[in-house]
Amino acid sequence: MTTKTTTRRKRARDEDDENDAVKTTTKKPTTKKPTTKKPTTTTTCPYLDTIDAHALGNFDFEKKCAVSLSPINVYACLTCGKYYAGRGRATHAYAHALESSHHLFMRLRDGKTWCLPDGYEVTGDEGGDASASLRRIREVLRPTYEEEYVKETLERRSTWRRALDGTEFLVGCVGLNRVSAAYESTSGGESSARDFGASAVLQALNRVPLLRRALLLHDDTEDSSLFGALSSLTKKIWNEKNFKGHSSPHEFARAARERAGKTGASLMNGDAAQFTRWLLNELIRDEKKKSATKHSVVESCFRGRIEILDADADDAKKVAPFLTLTVDLPDAPLFQDVMEKKIIPQVSLEHKLLKKFDGVTVDPKTRKRYRLRELPPYLVVVVSRFAKNNFFVEKNPTIVTFPTRGLNLAAHIPVPAGDETSATYDLIANVAHDGTPENGSYRAHALHAPDNAWYEIQDLIVQEVLPQQVTLAETFIQIYERRREEARARSP
Repeated sequence: MTTKTTTRRKRARDEDDENDAVKTTTKKPTTKKPTTKKPTTTTTCPYLDTIDAHALGNFDFEKKCAVSLSPINVYACLTCGKYYAGRGRATHAYAHALESSHHLFMRLRDGKTWCLPDGYEVTGDEGGDASASLRRIREVLRPTYEEEYVKETLERRSTWRRALDGTEFLVGCVGLNRVSAAYESTSGGESSARDFGASAVLQALNRVPLLRRALLLHDDTEDSSLFGALSSLTKKIWNEKNFKGHSSPHEFARAARERAGKTGASLMNGDAAQFTRWLLNELIRDEKKKSATKHSVVESCFRGRIEILDADADDAKKVAPFLTLTVDLPDAPLFQDVMEKKIIPQVSLEHKLLKKFDGVTVDPKTRKRYRLRELPPYLVVVVSRFAKNNFFVEKNPTIVTFPTRGLNLAAHIPVPAGDETSATYDLIANVAHDGTPENGSYRAHALHAPDNAWYEIQDLIVQEVLPQQVTLAETFIQIYERRREEARARSP
């Protein structure tokens, strides 16, 4: 043994003895500098073939852990589709990986994929069918849109795609689960199963190009508002890479329920018209809260101005903004005809109902007269079908006749000065109500602009219909689009 080796070992023993002496004499705990271990990243993973896209759906359900119901750091198992929180050793996702031998988990916040219990990140950049499936799952989880793609493709081309189950669906005209089912587990009781028309209203609002464009281009990554929830749902409706031909508005239902609880609104006891007014006002509030210029896309789409006058005096007047125009139906007849059947009258929207806004007709309920002062780009007309008496809510079954194209307001009521030649509207969406007020249901008629075809959407059922069939329904809410100058010049 050399002298250098002996000296080196003696020096090491001396250092150990000195450290032990410090510990025994001072009794101070040794503080080690914490080391942060960077997660391992790999492009190759032997478990990529275990991905089952059929079990994932379109990530529509509420993003909470299936065990703890925690919404923090939620991961989706890419094998069974269930949601679990965390990926550490003491988390539910880690336990699920050990118990079920499911190894791939995708973080719902940003789409990153991890392999458990190994703990490395899977990027999926090595190519192949498995990696392509992983990239498509990310696109279904958080779809993003470019402005040029929205204007040139979605709004001008009709795109059909095939779902994983083999069914074909038209992008933008997909079914939605009834929103009332999302409230059933939290509200309970008979009222939770009542359809208040939310799904049909959402389908109708998706027909408004200006609003749809704003929702598709909105960054909803860190937006927990009602506008962000509607943006996320709209992106899923118009996503051509969806696994299913329908979507579930569970996330939007949760956001609406929370907002309604804060504002005191009773959505479950209302109807589609009440939900529409509440939704438009809440969306405007969310937009103005986050905009420095207080600009709102919803206001720019639907806001108009109306002049309110007393029944006998022209001097006492005021101008107020409006988002929807409500027209009143005449009272239904009480007696039967000679065939012992109920008489269902018909009334014209153009020649009768819109006379309420001619500035001359007095509303018998409010003793006021109304005159339009500013026409909105998109006119929302609500037909007042439900009336509540001292005992129950009754429905007026009167059939309303209306045109699907060429509703010229200037030919029937006074319009603001300068709008005499540009007051023509075309119908783009219609919400109808069928059945009784308690057990009835809603359906939406949507105009798909690229192929100029009408589709009837009732919950998950989507079918093409003729324009004449749209006018036969018991219309409740209508959305009209104001014609542009060039569009009016081309129309016959």
